Amino acid sequence: MTASTDRQDDGGEPSASTPRTPLSELARRAIRERIIDGSYAQGARVVEREIAEDLRMSRVPVREALRALVEEGLLDLLPHSGVRVRRLERSDVEHLYDVWEPLAIQASRLAARRVALPSAGQAADLAVLRAALEQAEAAAAAGERTRENDAGTAFHDRIVALADNPLLAQLMQRLNGQLRLLFGLNTEPAPMRAQHSEMYERIAAGDVEAAGAITLLHVRKSRELALRSVTSASGP
Repeated sequence: MTASTDRQDDGGEPSASTPRTPLSELARRAIRERIIDGSYAQGARVVEREIAEDLRMSRVPVREALRALVEEGLLDLLPHSGVRVRRLERSDVEHLYDVWEPLAIQASRLAARRVALPSAGQAADLAVLRAALEQAEAAAAAGERTRENDAGTAFHDRIVALADNPLLAQLMQRLNGQLRLLFGLNTEPAPMRAQHSEMYERIAAGDVEAAGAITLLHVRKSRELALRSVTSASGP
């Protein structure tokens, strides 16, 4: 992993118009993805020095990244012994879905309401939303579970973007990592894809009430599958 994501011009210098991504943010993204895809297992201790060596960074940005991931709820701080990947319990799932459910419903309602209003850019926004569905279907057909999960998460992210409410987007971003972790545990993705398609149709039709109703069903089904996955992963 390189230490900078700056684009370079023909002379090899970083473009002045391209902002530099902080090393701590690059480290946070890398560690976050490894937690979500299972490379760092739930309950496993995460060692700052080893991660710094793996990412070819100093320990300072890695330490900052780990702190951010503790705040995000993906890591647990251990007294006097670093951090470990959070092990999700049934209560964690219940608490997360209790918060996500009303936010997800409102996101779909606001997205549908915006589509129903005569304004520019709706076709492009809906095309991006539709593309996430197609990417998930293509990934499922290819048996690429991680890519399917990413596309499903992107579908929800794009509904939030379409809703065009900065405060809602901020609240949803706070839940994003833990939701992605739960989505990745789901062993029955087909019902989720089918409900995503229904959500898209209701939003695209500008039907606020129907969009909210199908999103409620979707979140409830997702909760059921997440609880089943967490229970199965924890064993008898």
